[in-house]
Amino acid sequence: MRRLFCVLLLASGLVGCKPSSPTTTEPGEESGQQQKVTLALNWFPEAEHGGYYAALVNGHYREEGLDVEIQPGGPGVPVIQNVATGRVMFGIANADQVLVGRDKEADVVALLAPLQMSPRCIMVHEKSGIRRLQDLKNMTLAVGSGKAYLEYLKTKVSLENVKLVPYPGSIAMFLKNEDFGQQGYVFSEPFVASQKGGDPHVLMVSEIGFNPYTSLLITRGQTIKQQQELVAKMVRASARGWRDYLQNSTAVNEHIHKVNPEMDLASLAYGVEAIKPLCLPAELPAQQLGQMTLERWKTLADQLKEIDWIEPQFDPATAFQARFIDTGQQP
Repeated sequence: MRRLFCVLLLASGLVGCKPSSPTTTEPGEESGQQQKVTLALNWFPEAEHGGYYAALVNGHYREEGLDVEIQPGGPGVPVIQNVATGRVMFGIANADQVLVGRDKEADVVALLAPLQMSPRCIMVHEKSGIRRLQDLKNMTLAVGSGKAYLEYLKTKVSLENVKLVPYPGSIAMFLKNEDFGQQGYVFSEPFVASQKGGDPHVLMVSEIGFNPYTSLLITRGQTIKQQQELVAKMVRASARGWRDYLQNSTAVNEHIHKVNPEMDLASLAYGVEAIKPLCLPAELPAQQLGQMTLERWKTLADQLKEIDWIEPQFDPATAFQARFIDTGQQP
């Protein structure tokens, strides 16, 4: 199941063009040895991490000279704090977490955005008749505390007679109570609920405009400054992995199932199909997968400023670097 996120710390980076050649030799280059790299996930392995596992399983990291260890996450694992302090070199996080963390001076920078559209949803019962977020009334809603999307939702939706309770980490209460709704990811909880005889109806949080990039690859600004070529290799291999995963996920899903047996193959197969339009919306060419724009980051920053989660003077341009993403459109 999903998401008991912790509120994380974060910080620095810049936007630029194509990386220049490194001025110093990268570790492991002279010897030809594989450079050891750790990638920390923000949750237990599942479809939202599929492209990173594809880069591992299909050998793209190895081809770039990287020996990548993917560390599973879970409740309470402070990925952004661990990246910012150098405990791990790379991590996975969402864009709102990056902005909030950078506002608190954590040195993290987004490098690649595989999920262009947020999978965050509210799951209600089909028989409830609720068809819009604005219709959320007279019910119990299970959500994680300290979530930016929830605070933003409260500014846009009345939530009349809605009792907010802690997210239980499972769909058990949803299956028992017709007046119960809960947070989820569109490729996870709704499928499990359907498999267990429930009648889930999905309301996407992005419908109110809160749509942060998701499953971002992040690192420290210091790492970018000191090891540009390493960062370029990691981004390049990860992007290749994501393109692979969206085209053929079978072997990768089998690997994810092995490292996380709770994710069965049927759930993973459903997950990758649900993720495809989130990664490549509106016919976005596959070569442009992972791209980021300053406009999107500014929009999200303005929303977080609206709910007083970041300071008014915060500059979102420092939160990401798109120059390592090869969209095939360089002059």
